[in-house]
Amino acid sequence: MSKPIDTVIFDLGNVLIGWDPRRLYRQLIEDEAQMEWFLREVCNSEWNEQQDAGRPWTEATALLRGRFPEHAELIDAYHLRWEETLVGAMEDSVALLAELRARGVRLLALTNWSQQTFPIARQRFAFLQWFEGIVVSGEERLIKPDPRIYQRLLERYAVDPSTALYIDDSARNVAAAESLGMHGWWFRGADGLREQLIELELLQPPTREASHG
Repeated sequence: MSKPIDTVIFDLGNVLIGWDPRRLYRQLIEDEAQMEWFLREVCNSEWNEQQDAGRPWTEATALLRGRFPEHAELIDAYHLRWEETLVGAMEDSVALLAELRARGVRLLALTNWSQQTFPIARQRFAFLQWFEGIVVSGEERLIKPDPRIYQRLLERYAVDPSTALYIDDSARNVAAAESLGMHGWWFRGADGLREQLIELELLQPPTREASHG
């Protein structure tokens, strides 16, 4: 590696903050198969992604109520009870973030998230204040893996991509970051991420005493 990494860019959802609409809809739809149908055919990920890209929730829910009037209340719940889709902080990952912060590593975040619901997360998760900056797709009206949103972060915070590590639970989002010259890590758990951060000399390896006790 020609230059040491000095900046770590985190995705947020399902890397630092657990999110799953099933957490809400299991309360609203008893039958598991029916719930999965609803989240696949009605309030699906493609529809939700458009809110991440900046579409207002009022427009989004009105669109689906027109197509599925019999599910109007369930559709409205996605926005009105959105906070219940948050599983919570992913503590093992947040611990790594805290260690990086303590070592003085520059921290940024890039997230696909609605600009209308992100303030709820900001208020709920104090560790979001540890980031020098957070680029939110809904505010930018661009979503990953569009290279323009990565470029926006790099330019806004004067980041040299060759000294930056990008972490995301989506392989295609990691690939987009790598195409712009960043180092990428496909997140599948905090243990693997810790190993990668140690390998990149961003964190210290555990001492023998700590590893055995």
